[in-house]
Amino acid sequence: MQAMAEREILLERRQQELVPESLWNKLSLAQKFAASSLTQFGYDLTYIRNSHVGSLAILLCNDSVATISSEGEIDSSPNIVIRN
Repeated sequence: MQAMAEREILLERRQQELVPESLWNKLSLAQKFAASSLTQFGYDLTYIRNSHVGSLAILLCNDSVATISSEGEIDSSPNIVIRN
């Protein structure tokens, strides 16, 4: 029963938010600065994932993926898989 509840929470978290402004408001100040620089190159803020380590902003530009750590560090070649 607990596994089913955890699965529902994960499925809910996977749903992409439709309002980018609400995503933007969830970023740390450092992430906002980094994301602002990436949007100039065509990246769009798509997801934010929270974990015990902190939040991870995920931005997409065509087939390219970039992530921004909660400290504002940009990784333009992250080792992640984006599911459709």
